[in-house]
Amino acid sequence: MRLPIHFPSFQRQREILQLALPLIGGMLSQSLINLVDSAMVGALGSTALAAIGIAGYTAFVITALILGLSSAVQSTTAFYYGAQCNSSQRNTLNAGLILAMVLCTPLILLIYPFSHDLLGCINQNGAVIELAEPYLDWRIIGLLAVGFNLVFRGYWNGVHHSKIYLKIIVLIHLSNIGISYILIYGLLGLPALGVEGAGLGTFLSLCLGTLVWLIYSLKQLGAEAFIWLRPRSDILKILISRTLPHSLQQTLFASGYLVLFWMIGQIDALSVAVGHILVNLSLLMILPAVGLGMAATSLVGRSLGEKDNQAAQDWGRDVAKVAVILLLLIALPLAFLAEPVLGLFIIEPKGIELGIVPLQLTAFMMVIDASAIVLTQALLGAGASKMVMQVSVTLQWGLFLPLAFVFGVYLGFGLIAIWSVQLIYRCLNASVFIWLWHVKAWLVHADNSPKT
Repeated sequence: MRLPIHFPSFQRQREILQLALPLIGGMLSQSLINLVDSAMVGALGSTALAAIGIAGYTAFVITALILGLSSAVQSTTAFYYGAQCNSSQRNTLNAGLILAMVLCTPLILLIYPFSHDLLGCINQNGAVIELAEPYLDWRIIGLLAVGFNLVFRGYWNGVHHSKIYLKIIVLIHLSNIGISYILIYGLLGLPALGVEGAGLGTFLSLCLGTLVWLIYSLKQLGAEAFIWLRPRSDILKILISRTLPHSLQQTLFASGYLVLFWMIGQIDALSVAVGHILVNLSLLMILPAVGLGMAATSLVGRSLGEKDNQAAQDWGRDVAKVAVILLLLIALPLAFLAEPVLGLFIIEPKGIELGIVPLQLTAFMMVIDASAIVLTQALLGAGASKMVMQVSVTLQWGLFLPLAFVFGVYLGFGLIAIWSVQLIYRCLNASVFIWLWHVKAWLVHADNSPKT
């Protein structure tokens, strides 16, 4: 298979980065939400810190259940944006908000009564669960606000107004810092709520974000343009068909990390500590590719709305190239400075020594993953969410996790073996998505595109 190797023109690079940079900034800001909560409750002791850790990760898995809302709304809106069909764009926003209520309300009612049991599946320490439960309860209650935020984000990214997402997500996190700090430590005459205060602060900041999104949308569009519209059944069906597969894929992806940490826990405590650092570093460093992937969703969707399949193909390929170069610039220093980077997080010399090779493998994986992440999002922009789910879930759960257990745990080769298997999995994952994009596999979904 011969792939073109030319790099995108300066004009195309500029258009990609204008759309992607605010998204990258927003993604980097979003990654700080659990870190901020952890930093603020750190002074309350290790038990409180552990409670924030397990509750935050549980909230992450629960939120994954609705993450498909954003890509579904964004890809559909981008299609109508390219087709210059304003009424359908706004009907997509209306339908997305309704779908968020339909999905989130029963999830809250189903999950909230069992928050204690969910935490008990992850940690058996009664003191930790006691502190973690009220924090998780507030995060569960805030699921509807998260859903609304995802819909608004998807809509405005879909019409190429990504700068507003950066502004609002920064506002959410700044307000989260201020409100949570006041509630945790009981300032301004309020009672000190400790860990629960961090959860309540996050909930209130998410509600504030929803309010700002709503005010901005009303100012730009007017209530009659999306709130009082009667949702079109065809758009609702499209959003459902795109939301559910991606949400399932994201949930299984997040759950896969839980299984991975369980495997590492079967090795020894030092491997767990190093593994957590490696995963957190990789999830942070890969965010530029995620932001570029979200830009690809809009560019591909817009091109399909313009009935230009070749342009859609070219945008996916060009954004992937930009992502690979950007991640290469990030990964090279990480690979060459693996020891001092690990020294920022690990005190024990044995831990640093154990983590050097896996961190170097992680740096290599980031570059490989860049193309897969972008082309995954490009496929979502083309409406191929089922294809993305099938490939991602099959490779993660059918290949990586079983082989990681066999070589890392059962045969006793440890952390390096798990990371080596993960490198093979990432290479195969990227190769499959590159091939799918090259052969235009997404064209089979052209008949299911939105109707103008």
